[in-house]
Amino acid sequence: MAVLLLTFGVAAPAFADRIKDLAQVGGVRDNPLIGYGLVVGLDGSGDRTSQTPFTVQSLRSMLEQLGTTIPENVNPQLKNVAAVAIHAQLPPFAKPGQPIDVTVSSLGNAVSLRGGSLLMAPLRGADGLVYAIAQGNLVVGGFGAQGNDGSRVSVNVPSSGRIPNGAIVERAVPDGFGSAGGAAPGELTLNLHEADFTTAANMVAAIERSFGVGAARALDAVTVAVAAPSDPGARINFMARLENLDVTAGTSAAKVIINSRTGTVVMGAEVKVLPAAISHGSLTVTIREDVGVSQPAPFSQGQTVAVPQSTVSAVQEDGRMFLFDGGTTLEQIVRAVNDVGAAPGDLVAILEALKQAGALRAELEVI
Repeated sequence: MAVLLLTFGVAAPAFADRIKDLAQVGGVRDNPLIGYGLVVGLDGSGDRTSQTPFTVQSLRSMLEQLGTTIPENVNPQLKNVAAVAIHAQLPPFAKPGQPIDVTVSSLGNAVSLRGGSLLMAPLRGADGLVYAIAQGNLVVGGFGAQGNDGSRVSVNVPSSGRIPNGAIVERAVPDGFGSAGGAAPGELTLNLHEADFTTAANMVAAIERSFGVGAARALDAVTVAVAAPSDPGARINFMARLENLDVTAGTSAAKVIINSRTGTVVMGAEVKVLPAAISHGSLTVTIREDVGVSQPAPFSQGQTVAVPQSTVSAVQEDGRMFLFDGGTTLEQIVRAVNDVGAAPGDLVAILEALKQAGALRAELEVI
């Protein structure tokens, strides 16, 4: 644990990042798509239609569109068909005819989608319009097997799969290149991945050094507006230069993150501790249960019986106290904790005590 903290937390010299690594261009974003369809060709692992009537309803509708009508008094008992939900991400600047990957997940009680094929299904955006058509053979990474007695073995999740290049784009998203974020006409916006006033100010300074004073302005801690050419071709060349400019990112806020499930503690390099003294010690209680045998004397007509025996012991380790001076850095904290042999659980208790005493100059976050 201590090595983990020291490796990820010790302050490193400041270095420059490219603008393309710190921010994204306003209006350039993925768009989620969703659809509904049928997977066929399963090896008896599809929906049990008696419990998933929407699968039969979907099959009836599809066959009617293809010119085949199933009589109303006939209820198909299918095992090789599964109703599925389909979702995908439509990347920015995607044009009609380009392929995108799709993910397919079972909606009913299908055991596995392995070996199935998705029939043609439309994918819609948030506005309800169709932006892509999905179809193809599924790639399923999971495996499942079930016996007649109800026993079942499953590896990973066989009821979900992917189709690489499984959808064809049919409609392009309107181009919002640089138009989002409150930019004025003739400007494009850069939106930082993390809000930081220092990084925004440094980005404006870096852009002005390369393109002249007044070429950029910070709108807030996230958005930087940049004056850009109006001609599309010139704007592309301008962005190619802009996104490769080096910017010194601001240091992150002091924060300590504790994972309550695994006991992992990660501390940022800016964590500081005010003068404080901490006593560390622990009490170990051990309870041991044994079973003895009571054997009667010869010819006494007694019975041999088991006799439980409990042994309880307690060991109090010597308490140790260590002192944190004002402005103690993360490296000094880790070294002091290692010196007293604190376990990860003890470290969490120490940090919480420092926070309660007002000696920890950092945000304490439990996830």
